[in-house]
Parts: sequence; C-alpha cells; structure tokens
Amino acid sequence: MARRLLSLFGAAAALVALPAAVAAQGYHNAKYAGEFLSLGVGARSAGVGGAGTALANDVTAGYYNPAALSQIGHLQAAVFHESRFSGQINYDYLGAALPLDSIQTIALSAIRVGLDGIKDSRNALIDANGNAIIDEEDRIDPSRIVIGGASDWAIFGSYARRLNSSLSVGGNVKFLYRSILEHTGWGIGIDLSAHYTPADNLALGATLSDATKSLMTWDTGNQEFIVPQLKLGAAYRYAIGEQHAITPAFDAALRFEGREEATMLDIGVASLDVGGGLEYSYRDRAFVRGGYSELGQLTVGAGVRLPKLNIDYAFIKPSAEQEALGPSHRISLRLTLEEDRFARAK
Repeated sequence: MARRLLSLFGAAAALVALPAAVAAQGYHNAKYAGEFLSLGVGARSAGVGGAGTALANDVTAGYYNPAALSQIGHLQAAVFHESRFSGQINYDYLGAALPLDSIQTIALSAIRVGLDGIKDSRNALIDANGNAIIDEEDRIDPSRIVIGGASDWAIFGSYARRLNSSLSVGGNVKFLYRSILEHTGWGIGIDLSAHYTPADNLALGATLSDATKSLMTWDTGNQEFIVPQLKLGAAYRYAIGEQHAITPAFDAALRFEGREEATMLDIGVASLDVGGGLEYSYRDRAFVRGGYSELGQLTVGAGVRLPKLNIDYAFIKPSAEQEALGPSHRISLRLTLEEDRFARAK
C-alpha cells in the first residue's frame, strides 16, 4: 500500500510539474479557451440551471462529476441534441457507462459543438488598384466566397472508484479537437473529482476540471492552456409523503482566468459564478424543473421515466445580453439496461 501511494503521489507531482515545464517553451494561458466544455450535458441538469456536480447520478456524471458514476447500478447509455441560438449552433452528446464490479465504474462520452455555413470572404475582395484598402471601385466577387464551418470535439474517458459507502473518487482523461475554417488544434486534459453522501438524500460533489491545465496545440504554431476550474455542488432530495419529492441543487464555479466584470463575483485571483434550481418529482416517474444558470439564464424543464428509458426536455431562456440570439432547446434520452447481466456486481 505504501509503495502504491508513493507511486500515485509521484504521478500527480509529474502532472502538476508539466504545465510549468512547457510554459518555459512559450505556452500561454488562454481566457475562455475551454468555454465549449462548460455547456453541460443532458436535459435534467440543464433544467435546474446547469447544477449537475452533485445532482448527476447517471451516465452524464462522466461529464459533471466522474466520481458519481459509482451511483449507477446498470449499464447506461445517453444521447442528447440541443439547438442553440435559434438553430445557429448544434450541440450533441453521446455517452455510455458500465459498472465493472462492486466498486469500479468506467464511462466513455463525447460532445460536439458545431457551427456550419460560415461565409469566408477573406479572399473575395477585388482590389482594383492593389493598395489593400477598400476603395469605391473595389468589389466583392461572390464566386470567391468559401463556405466553411467551426466545430469543437471532446472525448472523455472516465473512471470512478467507491472508497466506502459514502465517498467515491474519479477522474477523466479527455481528448480535444477544434477546427475553425481551415485551421485545427489538438489537446489533452485531466479532470479530478469526488462525490460524498454524508447523510441520506444529501449529495455533495467537487470537480476540478483541467486540473493540470489542458493543453491545446494549433496548426498555426500557437499553443495555449485551458485554465483549471473548480466546481462545488450540493443536492438534497426531500420526500413529501410517499409520492412526491423536491430536490434543490446548486453549483458554484471558481475560475482562475481573470474574467473580471464578466462574472457574478470577481475576487481577484478567481471569479465566482453560481447556478441552481429545483426539481419536483411525482412517484419518481414524472418531473418538473426550473432554475437560474450562472450565465443569468432562466431554465425550465420536464421529464418522464419509462421502463428502461428516461426522456427529458429543457428550455433555456437567454439573458438580457443574449436576447438577440434566441432561446435554446435540449432533448435527451437515457437508456438503462435493467437486466442482471448488466448489473453491478454485489
């Protein structure tokens, strides 16, 4: 056991030292570089303001808090699609989680954010006199306009281990791919998390995303770090009789990239944003949700649990600053194979 702990500490030290070593080679921290990784997955958490760090107890925990994958009892798979900003952006997710034995769980998931139909007119200007300035006699040649797109991909490999009946730990290794017109970038990162249930129906969660700074390398020669983010969450299920229950859930996000006025609370070296909401359930089969996200968005949602299948929907109303972009709609499906051969070993 002592040797195992020393090996783990040594590996952690090497990971922590890695950003400092490559920083000397010209890498830099990039503000908002990982914003596409903060959109959330699934419609359940989206309906309560995006608060999934403690609430997620299914396959989507691979994104929110991989340690919480210890809560699932059977093989699960989930998929969702979201149309953002009046259909301008498509956001998709696919994930699957498998209990290996009584204490271990693995999961694999992927997200894609895509914007198609970008008109690239950088080479479409007919510069009559060649002065590189737009003059009255210059014009745009439509035949030179190229249609392109932009997309962000992230693939998460997740692992969770239950330490005892109340505490689980876990993490992700994630691979990133980004493209903007003809340019592409690749990256890799690590997330660490814990899930704790100190009392019946109370769940606490913590996730340190991009724990060692996720590295992105572009074909332009630019290299950048996605700065770590710490999310803390709490959720409590309060039963009202035998058929009704309400579950408040909250997330607090600490970021360390100097967002200043673009945050709820700027505390110098860090910024703090809070989101949360409430879920009402009837007989644990029908659900109604509402919340307020860290971006100032009002959210509502509903869901139904059928045999082996959960269907959830969330509506996200933009904040005043985002009003022109329109609302977003998210629909998700989750399949649970409730058969003995797919069950967690006792």
